[in-house]
Amino acid sequence: MRTTLTIIPTFNEIENITGVVDRVLATGRSDVLIVDDSSPDGTGELADELAARHESVFALHRRTKDGLGPAYLAGFAWGRSRGYDVLVEMDADGSHQPEALPTMLDELASADIVLGSRWVPGGSVVNWPLHRKVLSRGGNIYARLALGIDVRDATGGYRAYRTSALDAIGLDGIASQGYCFQLDMLWRGLERGLRVVEVPITFIEREHGVSKMSGNIVRESLVNVSAWGLRRRITALRELVLHHRRLPSVRANTRRLAPS
Repeated sequence: MRTTLTIIPTFNEIENITGVVDRVLATGRSDVLIVDDSSPDGTGELADELAARHESVFALHRRTKDGLGPAYLAGFAWGRSRGYDVLVEMDADGSHQPEALPTMLDELASADIVLGSRWVPGGSVVNWPLHRKVLSRGGNIYARLALGIDVRDATGGYRAYRTSALDAIGLDGIASQGYCFQLDMLWRGLERGLRVVEVPITFIEREHGVSKMSGNIVRESLVNVSAWGLRRRITALRELVLHHRRLPSVRANTRRLAPS
């Protein structure tokens, strides 16, 4: 019975996708859905070949390249409509090690969302320049402080969701693109009281192709996290004011109920 689907968005990943798919299948724990955004390098055609070769590999073709978030949302919709219990996010460039997938899936026995974390003890990053490490660590520290969350790697893209967690999050209102999508999903899950577990992973920088990270992606994350953090503080302040307004009536009731 098919219970887990690993979703791999692609754009110009023809040099990487076969190896990643083979390694996922070698775990024996997951089917694979390749979501290709009309790659001009032939990745979509290769995805069809892999799907024809393996009964547990599928290809979904999108006409436009409009960000990581919409690609994952399309994959989530595909997987949920086919009854999968667990949906996994994984990069196509080999930076996310498929061999860590069984450990992540095992953690779902007591969690709603499992994050593959670079920044918890035991996690690591290989072949990143110093400025990339500083940017990632700094972004995660800022998110942790702004949102008041106890998550060390909120921006990482290697994660597993129970389908029930996606139902609780509600996907209809998510418009985030790029890597801000990961923060958006996590923040919504935490707001709804879902249990999140971080598992240490080794992240290895791609050997082939070009990274999709850009300044626009960083700016989108910064703006959105700042807005979410401000909303959290406004909500907390409103609740504090309402609490103080209720105090006089609570004291009066206490005096009336006290024995004479």
